[in-house]
Amino acid sequence: MASPLTIRNAEPRDVSLILSFIKDLAIYEKAEEEVEATPEDIQKTLFDVGATAHALICESEGKPVGFAVYFFNYSTWQGQNGLYLEDLFVSPEYRGIGAGKALLQHLARLAVEKGCGRFEWSVLDWNTPAIEFYESLGAKAKREWLGYRLDGNALHDFASAEL
Repeated sequence: MASPLTIRNAEPRDVSLILSFIKDLAIYEKAEEEVEATPEDIQKTLFDVGATAHALICESEGKPVGFAVYFFNYSTWQGQNGLYLEDLFVSPEYRGIGAGKALLQHLARLAVEKGCGRFEWSVLDWNTPAIEFYESLGAKAKREWLGYRLDGNALHDFASAEL
């Protein structure tokens, strides 16, 4: 019998754990060098007054096995909030015990409880195991939308440019 999973809200004491999961996720996504977050960044953006992002920790027998980071967004077309999953990661040695599904279901329930009209996330196009997993839950890819991003120098340059 599989050990029971528990999901809890992350706490400030989890800052190092969260950063460790973020780095492990980045390694899996072949982008380890792109992680810029520091413990201070995690503390500020997840736990300080005014933080708009939230984190969950999934545990098996009291041991952290995965995490999720999410925030609420807004759909003008629906006139409702949505829940956006920024990151989901389960340590490789704990995959297959239901931790990913438990985290997603916890977030789906939270979205319903908060009156959200949708629950969304992104996945890398090469991540076939994740895509198959998400589709097995009934999730559908948004094929008609392209994601865009301004970051780094491009963001700062555009923000400070004269119009």
